Amino acid sequence: MSEDLEFEEISSDEVDRVVAALEELAGSVTSETIRSHIEELSNTIYYLVYDEDEEELSEAA
Repeated sequence: MSEDLEFEEISSDEVDRVVAALEELAGSVTSETIRSHIEELSNTIYYLVYDEDEEELSEAA
């Protein structure tokens, strides 16, 4: 039952651009519920190319 899996290559530049746009959008929203969903989506997109350990290291610095 072997399936050919295709993986899309996602560039860090694209992820950075989308995350920045989402952060700007989150800053313009008054609803805490919507802001929370935007932030969750932003984190999900961020971790498509960045490892959680990298962020923890940069926060510790």
